Amino acid sequence: METIYKDIIIIGAGPIGIACALECKKRNWDYTIIEKGALTNSLFNYPLNMTFFSTSEKLEIDDIPFISNNPKPTRNEALEYYRRVSTSNNLNINLYEKVLDINKAKNGFKIESDKAIYHSKKVIIASGFYDIPNLLNVPGEDLPKVFHYYKEAHPYTLQHIAVVGASNSSVDAALEIYRKGGNVTMIVRGNAIGERVKYWVKPDILNRIEEGSIKAYFNSEIKEIKATEIIVQTDEGEITIANDYVVALTGYRPNFKFLANAGIEFSQDAKHIPVYNPETMESNVEGLYLAGVICGGMETHKWFIENSRIHAKLIANHIENKKE
Repeated sequence: METIYKDIIIIGAGPIGIACALECKKRNWDYTIIEKGALTNSLFNYPLNMTFFSTSEKLEIDDIPFISNNPKPTRNEALEYYRRVSTSNNLNINLYEKVLDINKAKNGFKIESDKAIYHSKKVIIASGFYDIPNLLNVPGEDLPKVFHYYKEAHPYTLQHIAVVGASNSSVDAALEIYRKGGNVTMIVRGNAIGERVKYWVKPDILNRIEEGSIKAYFNSEIKEIKATEIIVQTDEGEITIANDYVVALTGYRPNFKFLANAGIEFSQDAKHIPVYNPETMESNVEGLYLAGVICGGMETHKWFIENSRIHAKLIANHIENKKE
């Protein structure tokens, strides 16, 4: 296996990983981004028709203008923007390469991927949280009719669909499937639609529920998934609902095992927030930095592109200052 030496290895080619690469390039550091999937893999896996909550200028990195045709940019516009930023700046990015392990070495780090061995002075982890779904942990969840990601509505036309959750992703999926001819039932653990649902979408879902176009069971949970039905525990007792597909959009989590194997420590509570210095983004492992939404642990709603893009500059400034 090839051995490669670098100043900095960046793990993850999402918007924040790209921002980190731009900061490295400004300083003429020898860096490489390693990404296990496509460029901006999480954005690529978003629903085809997704619209961002943020305006385009809040998604910009390194003061490179993001021009959108809409008040709120779409997934396709964001993919085009980050793609052009990466290609126009000739960023050094290895796609479809998975990092398997990070080990602290005498003069830096040894990083093993499925394609090469890297030695670097510093490591930046900007791998996001979109790869590991929060499971329902109920019988039948392993059936092929159960999905933890949503791409588009067409496959669900004329089908009985259970959408689990009440977040932005759940609400968007429920509305789109309903409008494409699916029979939608929402299963919501809480007592209402989520507080953070986009303000221009929330009245729509509430009206559809009120008129009965979309059935919603609040304070409810799926207890079992079967081939043609689901068993739901509601606050009025257990019920059985006809079902063809379950779209369980119950959130995602960082790869905590990967981080722990690298030596990163976490808060001792349910939030499981990794330990890092918010002024420098350096973790408890010297020379290993965290950037982007991964910093939130289980609080995946705390960090977004718009409030974590500054991490790239904080990291680069700290590395630069330590060299002096």
